[in-house]
Amino acid sequence: MSGFDSEFDAVVVGSGPNGLMAAVTMAEAGRRVLLVEAAGVCGGGLRTEELTLPGFRHDVCATILAMALASPAFRGLGLDVEWAHPPVPAAHPLDRRPAALVHRDPERTAESLGRDSAAWRATVGAAVRAGFPLVDTLLAPLSPPKAPFSAARFGAPALLPLTWLARSAFRTPEARAVLAGMAAHSMLDLRAPLTSGYGMMLAVLAHQVGWPVARGGSQALADAMVSRLVEHGGEIVTGHTVRSLNELPPARSILLDLTPRQVVAVAGDRLPAAYRRRLTRFRYGPGVFKMDWALSGPVPWRDPSVASAGTVHLGGTMEEIARSEADVARGRHPERPFVLAVQPSVADPSRAPAGAHVLWAYCHVPNGSDVDMSEAIEAQIERFAPGFRDVVLARHAMGPAALERRNPNLVGGDIGGGSAQAGQFVGRPVYRAHPWATPVDGLYICSASTPPGPSVHGMGGLQAARLALRREERAAARV
Repeated sequence: MSGFDSEFDAVVVGSGPNGLMAAVTMAEAGRRVLLVEAAGVCGGGLRTEELTLPGFRHDVCATILAMALASPAFRGLGLDVEWAHPPVPAAHPLDRRPAALVHRDPERTAESLGRDSAAWRATVGAAVRAGFPLVDTLLAPLSPPKAPFSAARFGAPALLPLTWLARSAFRTPEARAVLAGMAAHSMLDLRAPLTSGYGMMLAVLAHQVGWPVARGGSQALADAMVSRLVEHGGEIVTGHTVRSLNELPPARSILLDLTPRQVVAVAGDRLPAAYRRRLTRFRYGPGVFKMDWALSGPVPWRDPSVASAGTVHLGGTMEEIARSEADVARGRHPERPFVLAVQPSVADPSRAPAGAHVLWAYCHVPNGSDVDMSEAIEAQIERFAPGFRDVVLARHAMGPAALERRNPNLVGGDIGGGSAQAGQFVGRPVYRAHPWATPVDGLYICSASTPPGPSVHGMGGLQAARLALRREERAAARV
C-alpha cells in the first residue's frame, strides 16, 4: 500500500456496501482507486463478529441480503459469494392463530391467506410478475424507468399509508399483519405515505429472489467486494478516520460513503454555505436497539412452522404494529415494540457450533435513545416462543450510542442513513438533479443518504461512481 503519499484518480472514504461499490466501479473503469476506512476491517454494516461466545458468528448489522441479489449493481458484479436460503423467507406469528408464512412461491403464499389470496395476487403478485425491470426502476428512481407501466401500477398503491391499503385491500388479520411487518422495516409511522410501497417491495423480493444470508456471515459479501477491488489494482487503508478532505491525497474524484453530518464535518468550508445549511437540515430516522444471542438449541416457537423462517416479525396484529411504530415516531418507547428477529443459523448452520444457534433482533426507538429495551424485546420473543430464555447461553446488546460508536454513519442508531419519509425519498440528502454530486467539483456523496436510500443494494455507490466517470470523461473531452 502506498498510503496517502501518492496521487489517485479516485479516493473513496468509507467502506460500507455503497463505498465498496463506488470503489469497485471506479477501479473496473480503469481508475487508480484508494479506499479509506476508519474501522480495522472493511464492510460497514456487513461485518460479522463473535459478539457473544467463541464459535458463534453474529452479523453486527445486516444479515438478510435480498437486495444484494435483486440490485442491478450487485447482479452486474457476479461476486463469489455462497448464498444460503432458509426454507421460509419470513414468518409472522399471531396470538391464538397459526403463523402467517411468506414462501418463495407467491402462489403458495396467496393460497395460505385464504380470503385474501386474490388480493395478494393482485398487489404483490402483479409486481413479482413484472420481474427485474420493475425492481431496477424502483432502485433508480431518478433514471428513465425500465418498466414504466409496471411502475405506475405498483406506484398507485405504493404511495398509500400501509394502514389504509391493508384495511381497504385485505380482510384477514394474517394478510394485514404480514404487510404491516414488511412495511415496518421502513421505520416510519405506518399511517405515513409510501409505507405500503416499502412493505410491498420487501414482499416482492421474498418471492422473486428470496431472503438469503451469505454463508459464513455478511462479512463474506464485503470480503468478496474487497477482493474484486484489489484484483483491479485498488488500494485500501483501514484504521484511519478522515477528519478533513485536506488529509486525502490528490484525486480527480472523491466519493464519501458518509451521512450529511459527517460530510459537513469533513468537507467544512469547501462546501458553499447554502448547500452546507441544507445538509445540516437533513433528517435522521429512529434508532434501533439490537440484541444478539447464542442459543443452546432452536428457538421454541409456539407455532413450529416459524422455526423454518429466516426472518420473524414479532408484533402481533397490524393494529399493534402500527401503534408501536406511531409511538416511536412521536419520540416514545413502546411497551410492546415491534421486534424484527433473524434466525441466520436456520439457513447457515456454520454460524454456530453443532446443535447450537444464533439469533438477533432489534426494535425501533427514538433517535439517540438511551433506554435499555432488552426486557421488552425478550418479552416479545417469549410471547410467541415460551421458554426462549431457557435456551439462551449468552446475550449481547447494543443501543443507539453503541451502534454509532461502531459505525459513525449510524447517527443516533439510525441504520437507514436518514429518515425514509416522503420528503426524503428522492431528496436525499437534498433536492438536486444529481443528488450524489455536491456543488464542489469532483466531490460526491455515495452513502445510503442518497437515492435510493437504505439496504444492501450498492446503488448509491454505483450512481455516484457512474456520475463521476461521466463528468471526468466530459472534462477530458473539453481539454
